[in-house]
Amino acid sequence: MSIALCPKSIRPAALSLAAVVCLMGCAPKAVRGGEGTSNPNLDNAAMSTGLDRVDVKDLVAKNLEAMMSSGWWSKDVQAAESAPVVAIWPIKNSTSEHIEDQMLMLLSEMETTLVNSGAVNVVSRERQAQMAQEVGVQNMDVFDPATAAAIGKQVGAKYYVTGKITSTDERMKKERRVQYSLFLQVLEVETSMIKFQFTSERTKALVR
Repeated sequence: MSIALCPKSIRPAALSLAAVVCLMGCAPKAVRGGEGTSNPNLDNAAMSTGLDRVDVKDLVAKNLEAMMSSGWWSKDVQAAESAPVVAIWPIKNSTSEHIEDQMLMLLSEMETTLVNSGAVNVVSRERQAQMAQEVGVQNMDVFDPATAAAIGKQVGAKYYVTGKITSTDERMKKERRVQYSLFLQVLEVETSMIKFQFTSERTKALVR
């Protein structure tokens, strides 16, 4: 004798199974992207109007390309008898955003590019921080020419790089546009004379 199953009795089970299948199918999936993977262009897509690694690399590259094409670089760096020592002062965040991680990435990108150029000797930022503590500097993020010169002399630097990153934020209806600018200067430690300065720009937008 066969027993007929009541539709009401199977309904909860069917719904539970459907929910599990949906969750498995709708759950976010982790993917690996970048060079050498099946998603080489994954990093190119913008996720927001904030600065990301692609933006930071672009801003730094434009500034340092201009620096290495400048008269200061050809006359005072490449033509020098020995590679001059350069110190990188922390770049000031003049935006309204919390971009501490991006600022560290920016400094590391600058440091790496200058070191790999082979044309200058770069003082490690850890050594600069140590010297700042020794001379009683509490906040290296606040640029002060006298303090920078004092630290620069102690670490043997002839030049130091400083600057700031700024942004303008515009909104219209459902659209938002943020324009970022990275301003860099190279100053001579002994005289505080500006040897080079340049501004690179990057724009991010959110369009609905």
